[in-house]
Formats: sequence, C-alpha cells, structure tokens
Amino acid sequence: MEWIANPTVGDWLRERLDTRTGTMHAAVPQGFEAYARVFHRGFTRSLPGRAVPAPEEWERMPNAERERLQGEFVDAEVTWAETAAAFGTTMHALAQWHRLVRTPMAGDWRTRIAPDGREFDAPTEGELDPSLLPVVADVLATHTSTPDAGFAALWEGWGNLVGHLGMPANPGLFGPSGGDDPHHQAMLGRSTHDPFNNVFRKPTWQEGLLPREVSEGPRLELPDRAHVLFSAGPRAFADPDWVLGAPWRDRPSEQDGFPAYAQSPNLIWPEDRAWVMVTEIDADSTVIAGSGDLIRALCADDRIEALPLPEGSALTWDSDEVNR
Repeated sequence: MEWIANPTVGDWLRERLDTRTGTMHAAVPQGFEAYARVFHRGFTRSLPGRAVPAPEEWERMPNAERERLQGEFVDAEVTWAETAAAFGTTMHALAQWHRLVRTPMAGDWRTRIAPDGREFDAPTEGELDPSLLPVVADVLATHTSTPDAGFAALWEGWGNLVGHLGMPANPGLFGPSGGDDPHHQAMLGRSTHDPFNNVFRKPTWQEGLLPREVSEGPRLELPDRAHVLFSAGPRAFADPDWVLGAPWRDRPSEQDGFPAYAQSPNLIWPEDRAWVMVTEIDADSTVIAGSGDLIRALCADDRIEALPLPEGSALTWDSDEVNR
C-alpha cells in the first residue's frame, strides 16, 4: 500500500454521485447492477441472573454493589437481526438502529435495555470493523479481474491521521482525560488549547500518523468529504493482519502498549472498477456496489450480515418505515 499523489484515478466516483435526491447515491456511485448493505455489528452487555441496571438505578446503587456488578459484565457483539428479535421489531434492508431498539422520542438510541435485560449499544459509525473487513474483502477479491491492484481512501478528518500546523497540546495544564483510549487521546491532542501560553507561541507542525508530504498533499475530493488515497489491491485486505501493512497504522499507540490498529478505509475499489465499497463517515453500515453475483455472494455468506438494496435507496434517519 502506497500513497497516491495524483488522486484523479478516483474522479470517476465523483462523476457517478448524486447529492440532489437524498438517497445513498450522495456517497455511493450509481450505475452498478446491484447493491448490498453490510451492517456493522452492535454490542451487548449482560449480567448473569438479572437485568443490566438502568442509568437511574446505577445512580442509586451503593458503590460496593456497583463495583461487584461491573466485575460480572459479559460483553459481546450482536447482529442487527438478533437485536430486532430482542426488541420485537423487524429486520429489513432499510432498517435504522434507533427504530430497531424502540427508542422513544428524545430518548438515547445509542444505549437501550431490551425486554430480556440486556443492554444494547449502537454499532460503530464510519468504519467497518477492522476484523470484519478481511471477511468482506475475501468475497470482494473473487469478483474482480484485478484482485492485486486497486485503491483505498480514508477520510482526512479521522483522529490524528494527518498532521497540521497548530499548537502542541499541554496535557499538564488540564490533566489526563478519556482514560487510555489512544484514539481519544489523539483527538484531545489536536483540540486542547492553553490560553495562558499560546499568546507567545507560534504554530508549529504537529505530526500525524502520515508523513508531512502526505498530510499536505492532494486529496480525492468528493462531495463534502476529502480523502487521502492509497494504492491497495483488494486481496491485501483479505489478510487478517492487513493492519500491519497499512501506512496509516497507529504506531504511536503501539509504542504505548496498545494492540496494532488501523482505521478501515472509507472507500475501496479494484483497478477494473468491478465494484466499490463505501463506508460513509456518519453511517452504521457499509454499502457495496457491484455485480449481481457479488451481491448474492455477500448476502449468502453467514459470516457477514448483509441484505440487498435497490438502487436509489435512502438510508436516512426516517427511512425505516417498517418499524415506526
């Protein structure tokens, strides 16, 4: 995988987008034979023998009891179909998570407790789980004539991906925040300001995960999104250890003892343009456009939760008319 300084190889994507209609084609190219929606996994938390306490119950609970229960939590990933079954709703291609978990008006849709006592947390937005990407890529690589040649693009706004001119963070002024999450700390480092000293300091280059040449280089410009573009054969992402070869691998966090991590690309397509995989930064699912055979293969693979989508589908907040 290598940075591409000339992003015009992605111009065809922009030419096939349509931001006027309010459909998925604001981010997903039109004109493919078929489409599939790959659902990002949600998360559950349960307790043996009892329901997970609601927030107000946690507040009233003695500290000793709270600590005891926290030590008994059982966390697991969950599919959208399993979530629908738990809440008595209907899973379908245009489902929206907040509808599946029966969120009341002005309620917190990100964390809901099901009738069976389990707590359900919403899927990750903007990223196909790095451990699921190899499973999807394994299918994608068999539906292109160029499995070892292609492209991957990442939205430039992720955490500490690119460097910038600015003031270095002064964590000593405010103290640590956000625990040990390296991605939170990276974001904090870009957003923390020191009003007492910044008056006398000049902006300096703040390193990102990518070199300065890449950080300041041209972008693949799509509607409302700018991406850093790399050469990347689809078969490379079918390797469970693909993270180790990613130029945007988070090495600083690894030096602090965290596992190897790299953000999953927002766009992947092969050189022959047989298909394209799109993960919009605000979306809790990934859309794949390609041949009918590809879409059938994705939806038939029991390792992947995917359903076919009609061209022109809308995946907006109110598009789930089944679970209203």
